[in-house]
Amino acid sequence: MNREQALKIVKEQLTDHRYTHTIGVMETAILLAEKYGADAKKAETAAIFHDYAKFHPKDQMKQIIVEQQMPSDLLDFSSELWHAPVGAYFVEKAVGINDKEILDAIRFHTSGRVGMSLLEKIVYLADYIEPGRHFPGVDEVRNLAKTDLHAALVTSVQNSIMFLLKKGQPVYPLTIDMYNDLVINKEGLIR
Repeated sequence: MNREQALKIVKEQLTDHRYTHTIGVMETAILLAEKYGADAKKAETAAIFHDYAKFHPKDQMKQIIVEQQMPSDLLDFSSELWHAPVGAYFVEKAVGINDKEILDAIRFHTSGRVGMSLLEKIVYLADYIEPGRHFPGVDEVRNLAKTDLHAALVTSVQNSIMFLLKKGQPVYPLTIDMYNDLVINKEGLIR
């Protein structure tokens, strides 16, 4: 499937604003993939489809999480997390993309996880720093991403966790685990 076909499929699922965001994520993911040695075509595809399920009804997403035996603890946290694993499911079943690396980049673009692949890291970060994003700390992460993917990831996860803590919201365990994994691996500590 080429870029134009993929964008046409996604555009039908998104608002105009979210489609513009998706274009920004796609362009950013391609740049990051080229800079850090990931497969740019896979980065493009994962970025295009990362928010595929963003506007699906919550009750439908909840039903899929239960029926497909996705981690049940997702239901205990913000529904903002749900569109990532549900999106990976839809992209595989409805769109026909079955590349595990692409699907995992979609599946974990909101929560992160321990042992993320380079592609997963790139899509996660591209979603955070795409040019249409404007919030405290994003410019620092954009600058870090130019020279140090790892530092950019650590800072983006720190910012996200602090944002949730300041709002008194729970932090999904995979996100905490991702942060710990990034910090431990950076410092070269042995588990």
